[in-house]
Amino acid sequence: MRRLEFISVIPGNLLSVWDFFSSPSNLSRITPAEMNFRIQTPLPDTMYEGMFIGYKVNPFPGFRVSWLTEITHIEQGKFFIDEQRSGPYQIWHHEHHFRLVEGGVEMRDILIYKVPLGFLGNILDKMFIFGRVKAIFSYREQIVKHIFPGA
Repeated sequence: MRRLEFISVIPGNLLSVWDFFSSPSNLSRITPAEMNFRIQTPLPDTMYEGMFIGYKVNPFPGFRVSWLTEITHIEQGKFFIDEQRSGPYQIWHHEHHFRLVEGGVEMRDILIYKVPLGFLGNILDKMFIFGRVKAIFSYREQIVKHIFPGA
């Protein structure tokens, strides 16, 4: 099992940053295009606890997978948590925390994941998956800099 943290400071106010990240329709904007991310379920304007989001994604070329996540916890303006209910991981627990700091809003992602397939899964994680997960979060940070270019 892996535990990763990613921290970004986003120029802007807490309300605008929260509104952007709590809108499920923005998921595709912060996902690399080569992943061919496609939401399969109807989406409300804002998320709510107990909401399911189904999508299909290509985490690697030639590998298309269906993924279903549930928004399990929300504290308005502070954090939300999504967890995989079905998909490519054995465990996927993703916390999104927001707080006002000097220079904008600190967004802290805490990700806990575990790949399936036991020993083979651990090898695949070390060879490919871990690096791909980090690259996706790095991409997201770069895109967010363009969406929130600064005050």
